[in-house]
Amino acid sequence: MANGYMSGIRERVLSAEDGTVFVTSDFADIADTNTIRQSIYRLVNDGTLRRILQGVYEKPKYSKLLEEYVAADPDAVAKALARSYHWTVAPCGNTALNLLGLSTQVTAVWSYISDGPYKTYEWNSTKLEFKHRTNKEITGLSYMTSLVIQALKTLGRSNVTSDIIKTLSEKLSDDEKQACLKEAAESTDWVYDTIRKICGGDIR
Repeated sequence: MANGYMSGIRERVLSAEDGTVFVTSDFADIADTNTIRQSIYRLVNDGTLRRILQGVYEKPKYSKLLEEYVAADPDAVAKALARSYHWTVAPCGNTALNLLGLSTQVTAVWSYISDGPYKTYEWNSTKLEFKHRTNKEITGLSYMTSLVIQALKTLGRSNVTSDIIKTLSEKLSDDEKQACLKEAAESTDWVYDTIRKICGGDIR
């Protein structure tokens, strides 16, 4: 019976895109914790998965251009940790600017606000940092809404240009814009006014 569960776990991993990051709880609907651990152990041993952090694994992605395996995506690892610990997280600082294409500066630390505890994680040359914030700053907000709010806060009101508004407007889908307009209503006045411009709404 355990072999059947293990096959289900292997199939889920194999059907995922290369570079997908998993945590053990992603397989909780398939098998019990012990079976999941045994399955992951086997998948790591045969190279199907590679361990990033304790309880965090990646389906390796190979670059033909570079002729080597690509480093794990820190944002995907952050989201996986959030799933595992049931945190709500959102990129902040330069991380938010990078993910939205507003900065090309390479960030030394990938920073996130979280309703969980202060935590840092390191692997290879990558460092993840989670900063605790009150629930009202992130709870109830979609990932993109939180991302846009944090990016605007990082830039500051005086640095939000028409080009930045245009860039963000082009990046967000219609559904994301609708969610942003609804979810960000309680944010600081200037932040929400900027979001109205990004999303094509009237300035209040």
